[in-house]
Amino acid sequence: MRFRSRSEHTLDTKGRLNIPSRFREVLCEEYTETVVVTNWHKSLKAFPVAVWEELEEKLQTEGRMQPGMGDFVRYVISGVTECTLDKQKRILLPAPLRNEFNIGKEVVLNGMLDHFEIWDKAAWQLESRRTRERFADFEPGLSSLGIL
Repeated sequence: MRFRSRSEHTLDTKGRLNIPSRFREVLCEEYTETVVVTNWHKSLKAFPVAVWEELEEKLQTEGRMQPGMGDFVRYVISGVTECTLDKQKRILLPAPLRNEFNIGKEVVLNGMLDHFEIWDKAAWQLESRRTRERFADFEPGLSSLGIL
């Protein structure tokens, strides 16, 4: 099971986010009801704990050999928050993380197979438009994978 698809949601006044049932199924059947949420490039990313721990291990071992990775690690690790689904199957997105990405009331969740992204809706619309306009740029890579 993987995180697939996109859905739009509204945060409540406390910053709680309803997790879509298809994402909850992946969490409950493959992982646990806890996700690690952190700041990333243009959005928040939410990882099942097991996936996050694998990423941390790579950063701690292989990442040390990569030039400049210390800044990346500092940035990403500083935003880490463990969020457990509450009884209503929501997670609380901490205000500092929401503020860093100007995440307002309207959000978009994008499944990314082993994790999902949390975007402010307006930021997602802009990013989606930019990606669509650059779609031809992906064709060589898709072709090399045998997808085209």
